[in-house]
Amino acid sequence: MSQAGDPLTPSPGQHLTWANVLIAFCFLLIDALLSIYFKLGISRSLLIAAARCAVQLYIMSLVLDRIFAANSLWAVALMALVLNLLAASEVTLNKAKYRYEGMFTVTLTSMIMGCVPCFAVASRFALSQDPWWAPSKFIPALGMALGNAISGVTIATSYTLEQLNSNRDKVETYLAHGATRFEACRPVATDALRLALTPIINQMPVIGLISLPGMFTGAVLGGADVDTAAKLQMIIIFCLSASTAFASLSACIATCGIMVDARGRIRPERAWSAKDGRPTPRVVRQPASSAAAAGDDPAAGALLGVQAQAMWYGIPEAWRRWRRQGNVQLR
Repeated sequence: MSQAGDPLTPSPGQHLTWANVLIAFCFLLIDALLSIYFKLGISRSLLIAAARCAVQLYIMSLVLDRIFAANSLWAVALMALVLNLLAASEVTLNKAKYRYEGMFTVTLTSMIMGCVPCFAVASRFALSQDPWWAPSKFIPALGMALGNAISGVTIATSYTLEQLNSNRDKVETYLAHGATRFEACRPVATDALRLALTPIINQMPVIGLISLPGMFTGAVLGGADVDTAAKLQMIIIFCLSASTAFASLSACIATCGIMVDARGRIRPERAWSAKDGRPTPRVVRQPASSAAAAGDDPAAGALLGVQAQAMWYGIPEAWRRWRRQGNVQLR
């Protein structure tokens, strides 16, 4: 229980000014000085990040003040959409190591499907909010969910794209034995989801024992009862784990569906490195020597034939057709 006169508990008449923020900013200058002294090369990035943080929080405070005053479902829905758009842009443009066509749409859909329904249900039943879209509870909780979902979706998507590029032989083996594209990609999706949930799983055991998370600290500093703040943090962290799992799983499934087409072909040309940029499409022509060799050598002709079938029908169907032609004998 917070004590009366506690300086950490703001009273209704107490307001923080920019002078208070400037005093706290002096601590950040210590990091910048250390960077200059040890030649870390991060002082400029640190100051830019701090400036962005201050500006973004100030703008958000102005926007939320109007939304809280309006107390409108449409205002809350618009704010939720804006937050999801910003989160999807952050993943696609800044966080992801690899990108593919339509990644922004996939990420945005995964964020909305994973975070909004989860916290809508939690707000109504776990937090006992009536209406469930109460701006003072729903928007901050959704913002926390999107922050965790950014990390989860980025990890899941990057790992899936990396595995389909570096370990494509394993997936192609499943496809060649008749597995569907989602059955073949299931081991990759399993590992990707496990990695995406690892940060929040590692966070849970230390909450309350070693670290005091933001929701708990904010509720206590806001004057809430400590017992209520602890229960609020439990609800939030459990919902964060669920929303991160749903968003990461949706993004992973969509990524597998795009990178492996309906004919069972892995399409590495659909993805590119964020560092190198999107490559320019090239038309690959078959050399004349290969065509001549195919006409002279029946084995080479059969090999080129199955390659053409694999491009047109997909690997599983091409394999079955080649076996029916008597080119492969299983022993």
